[in-house]
Amino acid sequence: MARLLNTSLTRFRPAALLRLLLGILLPLLVVGALAEDVLEPQRRLLESPTLLWIHAHSSAALDHLAVVLATVGGAAVIAPLSALIAALLWWRWRQATPFFVVAVLGAALLNGLMKVAFHSPRPELWPRLVQESGASFPSGHSMYSAAFVLAVTLLLWRTPLRWPALVLGVLFSLLVGYSRLVLGVHYPTDVLAGWLTGTAWVLGTYSLLHPFGRSLWRVRT
Repeated sequence: MARLLNTSLTRFRPAALLRLLLGILLPLLVVGALAEDVLEPQRRLLESPTLLWIHAHSSAALDHLAVVLATVGGAAVIAPLSALIAALLWWRWRQATPFFVVAVLGAALLNGLMKVAFHSPRPELWPRLVQESGASFPSGHSMYSAAFVLAVTLLLWRTPLRWPALVLGVLFSLLVGYSRLVLGVHYPTDVLAGWLTGTAWVLGTYSLLHPFGRSLWRVRT
């Protein structure tokens, strides 16, 4: 009983409350507001000038990079990489495995459910370099990359690798999201909603499932 009470109090520390308000509730409120625009197609047309501006200032090199990121930041790479990390966690830090699996796999499943629920068409503004199927809202690549990066960063948070992981991870996720706009396969609100939903999902999972008081580097082999 005392241990349960102590755990509950730990979860309601200022850092935990800040994570709840800014990392979970606020992103979900923004996603809800964006979802209202998705339900009104006329509002989506207001984003077309932004995409056309990005396309007008693109280049062959940027297009090529966007195509590469479409592969690296998608399920074809992130899924097997996540499976490898989950296997390593099971061997090295078994207590953290449920968090990582639910964070990454749950984000993918949630994205699929949201696409079915909103069934938003993709932009058709210029011939695409890549062919994408499925709905547009929210961006799966943005959501996968944000969820994966944040989950890995949280696992490394009590190690010296936390800041390199955070900086490189945020940069990677931003590039993946921007590449979706360069390719013309998503509206800006799709990308923003993907980032925010992935972040909220992982932080919510972390609040419920993360192994309290354990560090990856302190676990014995």
